[in-house]
Amino acid sequence: MNIIADSSASRTEWVIVEGDNIIEKAVTQGLNPFFQSRRDISHIVRLELPDVFFKRRWDHVFFYGAGCLTVDKRKTVESSLVAQFKTPVTVESDLLGAARGLLVDEAGVACILGTGSNTCYYDGHQIVEQVRSLGYVLGDEGSAAHMGKLFLSDCLKGITPQPLREQFYGHLDLSPDELTSSIYDNTLPSHTLAVYSNFLRDKLDNEYVRNLVYSSIDMFFVRNVLMLSHHDAEISLVGANACAYSNIIEEVAQKYGLTIRNIQLSSISGLVKYHAE
Repeated sequence: MNIIADSSASRTEWVIVEGDNIIEKAVTQGLNPFFQSRRDISHIVRLELPDVFFKRRWDHVFFYGAGCLTVDKRKTVESSLVAQFKTPVTVESDLLGAARGLLVDEAGVACILGTGSNTCYYDGHQIVEQVRSLGYVLGDEGSAAHMGKLFLSDCLKGITPQPLREQFYGHLDLSPDELTSSIYDNTLPSHTLAVYSNFLRDKLDNEYVRNLVYSSIDMFFVRNVLMLSHHDAEISLVGANACAYSNIIEEVAQKYGLTIRNIQLSSISGLVKYHAE
């Protein structure tokens, strides 16, 4: 029996599996070695996972996570998980997790559109080409954090239409100064920006909101998908933002002559299938 975990910046899905059968599920907050130390990760795992995850030694723990891009960052997560589970651990990037979860053993373009964004071409086993995400400061186009950043910036500069801006301030019960502090005095600003962007999801009938969302997703395709030499392959996407704006994603893809294969909220079921095979 194995544990498989798929972690974004905001949440981590955990499953205990035997073959392709899920025995137990759990959700904790997101784990990211760029923002959390080994001790932080251990603390979250031990306190937020149910006791059943620690009652025996598993054959293997497969962890796919945001921020697990370099050997050092993967080692941070690996050492923490080994200490908690006393089990061999393999740590891979969330992008490889998305590719395996979306496509299992088939080739295609795999994309993450959640709190952050990322894109690659997957050959059915490994990533063979990808575009740098660059995170919420320099990249993450199309993501919830990117939309949140665009929207919050417009609000604070007075660009957002006044009725919508006042509705947003009232929704959060925060002043402009407090909103600014909530980003710059925050250890996880991308997550906070993503949460703010949720305000937009049921307002696509507002011209300003639709234009902002469309622009962000268009930037994602131009700066990420079209940069791949295999961009003409079928495209699969995973993440809450992908699901929330699936119609606009289809519209932008059609504009560039691209084909959307599927859009999923989570990678975990595909990862269970991948590791069962």
